Amino acid sequence: MLFTTLLSGLLILGGALAQTTPPGFTPAVNKTLDVIYNTQVITPGLLVKKSSTCPEPGTPRGTVLHALLQDWAPNGQTQNGSSILTTKATGPASYFGPAPPAETPKHPHNYIFLLHQQPDNFAVPAAHKTAVSGRMAINWPKFITDAGLSEPIAANYLQVQSGDNTKSFVA
Repeated sequence: MLFTTLLSGLLILGGALAQTTPPGFTPAVNKTLDVIYNTQVITPGLLVKKSSTCPEPGTPRGTVLHALLQDWAPNGQTQNGSSILTTKATGPASYFGPAPPAETPKHPHNYIFLLHQQPDNFAVPAAHKTAVSGRMAINWPKFITDAGLSEPIAANYLQVQSGDNTKSFVA
């Protein structure tokens, strides 16, 4: 399986629900990919604190590739009736957490998780290597076509906004 997240980990394949990608996002997907950060189950569109998704420095608004990981497979375990998928892969683009830039007014950013069936001999197409390595301005519908991917099997998304500076101190 090929896991991608465009705008942002334990992942499990879940059941069918309403649209599980943000309105206007292409490709639209109607099967939920269960996403869990620590113990927080992500329902499509959930607004979560930036601190709970491993903050990193922010970037300008646009489509940012936060991970492109391959070789996902069931590990034999289930959670809530869904098979848990894992990978040891760290690429073609390793994961880094959401970090929307400071904005006034605050505006939630969508972080989309897509699960595609991985074709044999998957490789990042030459025309997309710069976008994948630079992580900016990736055109996912064109990537799907050029990489020979089928439409996503399942998807999910969460929302994160700037200004979450929650810190924990232990005395």
